[in-house]
Amino acid sequence: MNTTPSAAGATRSPRRWLHIIWPFLATVALLLLLSDASLHVMSGMRAFVSAESLWSKAQKTAVSYLEQYASTRNEDAYQRYLTEMAIVAAMRTARVELDKPSPDLDVVRAGFRDARNHPADIESMIDLFRRFRNVGFMATAITIWTQADAQIAELESTAQALHGAISAGKANLVEVQALADRVRAIDGQLTPWEEAFSATLEEASRQTTMFLSFGNIAVAVALVLIAVLRTRGLVRQGEDLEGQLRTSEERLEYALVASNDGFWDWALGRAELYFSPRFEQLMGHEQGTMRETAASFLWRIHSHDRRATAERLRKHLRRGEAFDLEFRIRVRDGAHRWFRTRGRALLGPEGKPQRMAGSLTDITDRKQAEAQIFEEKERALVTLASIADAVITVDMSGQIEFINPVAERLTGWDNGRARGRLLSEVFAVRDENTGIEIPDPVARALRERCVVKSEGNVVLHRRDDAPVAIDYSVAPIRNRASSIVGAVLVFHDMSRERQYAARLSHLASHDPLTGLPNRREFERRLNLMLANEQRDPFNHAVLYLDLDQFKVVNDTCGHAAGDELLRQVTGLLRPLLREGDTLARLGGDEFGVLLEYCPPEPAVRIAETMRSALADFRFVWKTRSFNGSVSVGLVNVTDGGQTLAGVLSAADAACYMAKDKGRNRVQVYSSNSNEMAVRHGEMEWVNRIQHALAENRFCLYAQPVCVTRGDRSSRPYTELLLRLRDETNELIQPVEFIPAAERYNLMPAIDKWVITTAFAIIAQNSEAHGTEEAPETFAINLSGASISEDDFLDFVCDQFERFSIRYASICFEITETTAVTSLSKATDFMRVLQARGCRFALDDFGVGLSSFTYLKNLPADFVKIDGSFVVDMLQNPVNHAMVQAIHSIGHILGKKTIAESVETVALLDALDAIGVDYAQGFAVAPPRIFGQLRRVPAGKQRAIAA
Repeated sequence: MNTTPSAAGATRSPRRWLHIIWPFLATVALLLLLSDASLHVMSGMRAFVSAESLWSKAQKTAVSYLEQYASTRNEDAYQRYLTEMAIVAAMRTARVELDKPSPDLDVVRAGFRDARNHPADIESMIDLFRRFRNVGFMATAITIWTQADAQIAELESTAQALHGAISAGKANLVEVQALADRVRAIDGQLTPWEEAFSATLEEASRQTTMFLSFGNIAVAVALVLIAVLRTRGLVRQGEDLEGQLRTSEERLEYALVASNDGFWDWALGRAELYFSPRFEQLMGHEQGTMRETAASFLWRIHSHDRRATAERLRKHLRRGEAFDLEFRIRVRDGAHRWFRTRGRALLGPEGKPQRMAGSLTDITDRKQAEAQIFEEKERALVTLASIADAVITVDMSGQIEFINPVAERLTGWDNGRARGRLLSEVFAVRDENTGIEIPDPVARALRERCVVKSEGNVVLHRRDDAPVAIDYSVAPIRNRASSIVGAVLVFHDMSRERQYAARLSHLASHDPLTGLPNRREFERRLNLMLANEQRDPFNHAVLYLDLDQFKVVNDTCGHAAGDELLRQVTGLLRPLLREGDTLARLGGDEFGVLLEYCPPEPAVRIAETMRSALADFRFVWKTRSFNGSVSVGLVNVTDGGQTLAGVLSAADAACYMAKDKGRNRVQVYSSNSNEMAVRHGEMEWVNRIQHALAENRFCLYAQPVCVTRGDRSSRPYTELLLRLRDETNELIQPVEFIPAAERYNLMPAIDKWVITTAFAIIAQNSEAHGTEEAPETFAINLSGASISEDDFLDFVCDQFERFSIRYASICFEITETTAVTSLSKATDFMRVLQARGCRFALDDFGVGLSSFTYLKNLPADFVKIDGSFVVDMLQNPVNHAMVQAIHSIGHILGKKTIAESVETVALLDALDAIGVDYAQGFAVAPPRIFGQLRRVPAGKQRAIAA
């Protein structure tokens, strides 16, 4: 059904009006919603103000009746008090219910109704409370309400007490008066809360009124802006219509100019031709200066193109064949440029051509580009013939268009025979491992319009030769329009690379010296065994072997001898294993053995066989010979955990236990063994200590040493104590990790960390406080392992120079057992640093295996009496005598004495009586983080200890 213009206009008119006025309608609707919401909120606030008035009036009236009851003891007055307080209680009931996550609104309505609120206000009060419970003004008002209810509860409690006392007849005048005073006091406390509640809601009401006023102003401004913008839009629309009209008038002219073509017109009855201004410009002439006939223009055409042009023109005029050709024309400067002309003859009434017109386009740039592309194509063909990769190009149907010489050699097909054939005839590839033929990769690349690469190991079956390993890649070929017109296949002979890869794979998983699997391969096979064990539970065993004499051979005969020993050991152990077992070199002189499907008893027999074979083995190198032996740790997988780390850790712990028990033995790991558990724990501490050093989780604490008599704020030095923070930042005491560090030779690294860190803090504090005052002395503990290192003394001296630390500010503490174990090393270490100003303390004296004889040979400045003697010396006469003896001998030898673990003031006084010079412990000061130590003023030591 057709629609008349008037009907269409009538249909569009309402929509157009709606299109124009909808912003105004939306703004007015917004204003109405805003006004309604504001009025609703104000109504709720007004209702709450009215409710507060009823509440406060009821409370005041109730207090008045309660005071009357106190003075008259008339029960009627008390009942009136209860009537008024019921209003307050009803309001409280409504508030408490509303504050619940899912309030019972019937209870709320009954509460507000019992509180004498107007029924019309109750819904607005509920809505305001629930919507704005956590909004500023409402939250404040409810908080005030809640706090006032607490006062009401106290008022009710006081009223009940008053009523109970009077009802019992036991209340005297003073007691009644006190309760009445308390009622008046609570009433006075409630007044500010009532005023604050009303003030809060009144202020919110004023803010709502102001907000509504500003909202009305904003909406009015929005209406004005919308009117201005809509008017401007209508004006602009009219201007656009006028512009479109002008544009349509000029479009034809612009089209002719923008086409960049010249136009010609030839009346066949006349000789002269018409040329457009652009045509003349293309010929290099100024407008209106070109005068040509058909014959003269024909002579402008290049001699090589002239005959073909004249022939095409005759065929068009006689037979109507298309006139579209390209030729070269000589322009005004004498040069020839390429042009394309297209034309058509107009027939007269008799069916003969009368007029012919056409266009002329300069295509010189295109022709030059085509020539360049041709040259590049020729160059590309030469390049493809010269590169080392094989290249085959195919069209959209999968037929070969080109094959370069490398592809000819690899496929066995020459270019002449291959062209036109399907790619699958020339390029047949299979998976090297399975022998399955791989689908045509070119067809996939053309179908999925993406690059396709070979996956896995691929072999090419050549025409008349053995297969060859290759990698290939196929990519679609696109034209300038990004349309796919074919594909190019590039492949490469990978025979040598596969050989190299196999060799590298072997080297990556095997030890080059012994040819055995390396640690990486051993762990891979162990992981695979553990995974299979989960699916097919069966006992497996792991052996960890450590040669006992390898270091001796290496140190005395050199690394060449050590290498030969490893090779001979490998040859000796291999025949002792079952088929399928794995012997691997884990590193250095350590070997690992995987015994798959091997119960515990056979595993022990195999381990003993290997141990016995190496015990009977003698290694001869030139004129020297060495007895062989090995320490073996054996772990049954079911007993050593189900993880790689668990099994290896258990095997390592068992091997170390075999070494500790005298070497040349087999130690079976048992998770129930206490000493194995200790060894396992120590080995776990090794990793934790190493990670703590790497992550800088050690920290220093400081504890001062003070004199036992006189001014106890005087101190010879402050001892620095080591602590460790674990992965959860919990503090760990040294007793938990030092034994493992000493056992596994980690103490030198820890001692170096302590010295470096302590010196850095001391240097920083010295810069902060200046260097004029006498430096404070700090004591640092050193282990025997550190002192025994040849380069440790040089390290310590370097740190003094690095941080510019005064030697006199450091006192090193060395334990008695450390000094006795390496007496000469310790003595030399102490004398060198003492000569430069350092002092030394002999720590934990009395608990070692030495005698007092060593004391006179060690150049120590202080002797620290071990805390085990000090802590109970008041109850233990023997320990008391030991403290006296150590102190006396120390003084005779000219050394100061320090008592450790002084925990009480009584011990401090006892040490003073003996004459011990200094004390250290919680009675003096507890350890604190180094850098936060505070000096304790004189006279406060005893107060701190107490």
